[in-house]
Amino acid sequence: MYWPSHGPAHARHCRPRARLAVLAWLMLAVGQAAASSPERPASPPRLPAVDALLRESTGRQGYTGAVALVIHDGRIVHDAGYGWQDLAHATPMQRDSIFRIYSMTKTVASVAALMLVEEGRLDLDDPVARHLPEFSGLQVFTGGTAAAPQLRPARQTLTVRHLLTHTAGFAAGGEGFEAVTELLEHQQVQAADSLATYTTRLARVPLATEPGTRFRYDSTSIEVLSRLVEVVGGLPFEQFMQQRIFRPLDMRDTGFVVPVRDRARVVALTTMGGHGDLVLADEVHARVPGSALRPYPSGAGGLYSTAGDYGRFAQMLLDGGRCGEVQLLRPSTVALMMQNQLVHTALPRPVTEFSDAEGFGLGGSVLLDPALKGRTASVGAFGWSGAASTYYTIDPAR
Repeated sequence: MYWPSHGPAHARHCRPRARLAVLAWLMLAVGQAAASSPERPASPPRLPAVDALLRESTGRQGYTGAVALVIHDGRIVHDAGYGWQDLAHATPMQRDSIFRIYSMTKTVASVAALMLVEEGRLDLDDPVARHLPEFSGLQVFTGGTAAAPQLRPARQTLTVRHLLTHTAGFAAGGEGFEAVTELLEHQQVQAADSLATYTTRLARVPLATEPGTRFRYDSTSIEVLSRLVEVVGGLPFEQFMQQRIFRPLDMRDTGFVVPVRDRARVVALTTMGGHGDLVLADEVHARVPGSALRPYPSGAGGLYSTAGDYGRFAQMLLDGGRCGEVQLLRPSTVALMMQNQLVHTALPRPVTEFSDAEGFGLGGSVLLDPALKGRTASVGAFGWSGAASTYYTIDPAR
């Protein structure tokens, strides 16, 4: 799996027992590919093919920079940074450079919820309204406009499993969902300053589809899941993540805000300018690197991390929920997480809206047809990505 870290001083004893995990990150104008993290050698190894690809990809017409880490059979086989952290080419990319991982946060939030499932405090088939009463009496949009919507009571119960698999029926944009999106805007859902406010406002908006009948990927489901973790776990979401996941895995460089002392390691966030050139993105956190990505700690896309940190997290999953002496999840739970859960829905076909080659587990995609997807990973490979071109893949079969 892929993950850069801090070199020997930060080899943090998540000793892999399974065969292969590959985590690949390529950030917009910066990239990173990662691997699992046993002791990191003083002289990092490189795979010639990966090295050549990333050198070319970070050339004059490519990404500003990238990081790649690959581990096979518990041994780091590739660990390197390429190019630069910034547009000015003033700061070389390092293996411990810090990235905004956006939607790769969703897998971590999903693990938080599954920990509560193992403890018997949540069940995958619990009605969400059992824990968040604001979701009682949900309505489904059936037609009309935002000004005059046609609604009916939902026939299916919204469950925790629906949240984890993006089949809850929410929609926050996209063709065919304009009226529901407008209703979200009327309720100022995206302007919420806390998870509690977010879910309270969201619950006033009708569902776009019946729960369990359509895969629709966006951040909405995982925002609700994050609020569930707060309420059921009895801690603010950020505190739960720190106490139950980041500290046990020694993920020192992962959080919703980067300490000032470490902000020189934050990779610049860039976008395509009007003349086809790369420019600094306009978001506040792009202008103030390391500042919060959202107004509140968001399980849908709020984390910063390094390849090394996320690699420990991914290796934990590959090793059946264990990292060293720490057991975060049972092997059976991780196995369930990496199975295509869309087979348990009323979807016409158990695949995502992105590709017929992939299903979706509890927090990430599951590769069903490598040839159709154009990938060399194995059937059952599990992973996800982030909006700023970050990627991870866990391949238990290799």
